[in-house]
Amino acid sequence: MGNRCSNHLGIPPPKGPSAVGCTDFMMDHTAQGSFFRLYYPCQETEKAEKPDWVPSREYFNGLADFMKINRSLSERIFNHLFGSFKIPAYLDAPFKSNGKCPVVIFSHGLGAFRTLYSAICAELASHGFIVASVEHRDQSSSATYYFREKSDSEKASKKVPKTRASVQDNLAQVWMYYRALQHGESEFPLRNKQVKQRADECILALDKLTKINSGTPVQNVLRTQFDWTTLENSMDLCRIAVMGHSFGGATAIEALCKEVRFKCGVALDAWMFPLDDEIFPRVKQPIFFINSEKFQWAGNISRMRKLDSAVIQRKMITIRGTVHQSFPDFTFLTGNWIGKLMKLKGEINPELAIDLSNKATLAFLQRHLGLEKNFNQWDPLIDGEDDNLIPGTNVIMLQSAI
Repeated sequence: MGNRCSNHLGIPPPKGPSAVGCTDFMMDHTAQGSFFRLYYPCQETEKAEKPDWVPSREYFNGLADFMKINRSLSERIFNHLFGSFKIPAYLDAPFKSNGKCPVVIFSHGLGAFRTLYSAICAELASHGFIVASVEHRDQSSSATYYFREKSDSEKASKKVPKTRASVQDNLAQVWMYYRALQHGESEFPLRNKQVKQRADECILALDKLTKINSGTPVQNVLRTQFDWTTLENSMDLCRIAVMGHSFGGATAIEALCKEVRFKCGVALDAWMFPLDDEIFPRVKQPIFFINSEKFQWAGNISRMRKLDSAVIQRKMITIRGTVHQSFPDFTFLTGNWIGKLMKLKGEINPELAIDLSNKATLAFLQRHLGLEKNFNQWDPLIDGEDDNLIPGTNVIMLQSAI
């Protein structure tokens, strides 16, 4: 499959002291259930394999719908470009940690899905976090799925194919694809409804992790090899953060407003449009905005500035030479000219950009979750003290926009 000629391309491996495992979790087979990929510190293992970056062809179809291109053509192109890449984590490897793990709930951007931010999620896990990357079912992901009960006739017929992530035999897989804006439809009501559902899904994922941590037996609809009972009492539920990119950045802010268990939030190139103005004064937790140089504009920054506070730490930095797609994994998986043509790459080396973002994030999380780690070595990054960073924003704000 795909991209044999570009051996140097690939998602950078995590740099922290722990090996990283990942597994998928779906609790309740319906569309109202919780679905996420979990990243966690794991035992070093010879046998474990790394999962495909894109879990199945339906996700390629969803990306095609999102980008408004022909499915069959794009499936071949995407498979050629991206089909051979693996996530830098060991599938279903045994959990192992030296202490209780702080928790991060991660929310993906518009048209993305749970696996596309593995460079960020695996990096956090390698430094001792348990990270749940939620796959949203508000029709903002390019594709996702759930299950329905099979009819009696389907159960009687042996011809219905089983899915690869085979589940109980009485369930059938249902795919849900990205919902484009209808002609003449106003965007705000749709996005506002979605951001509220997305925040609820982040809180639901946290509820499920809390249940797993308490030792309550859970039923994972997906048949994975991972032993969920090993996570009993593994999480530090006083130290929980929420994080997201773009629409996921707005989701993180909405989730902070709705759920006090989230002690702080990190918003990567947040798209502030979906949020109601009245939530801004109700968010009481620290927030860190990490922006790209090319995506932001005055109206969006002015909405971030509405969260400024004299008493709660609200920080903002901008990474020089970055574009909006410098945060998802795509930026590592295309050569220079394709990457720049498709706006997946900026002028900066993508590994350097994600490294700055990850280190600044870790420093911020240590400060606001009260962690006893060495992440404070990167404290200057929170204030934009680096040649590749701009403190605050590069966007020129007119008085009328503030």
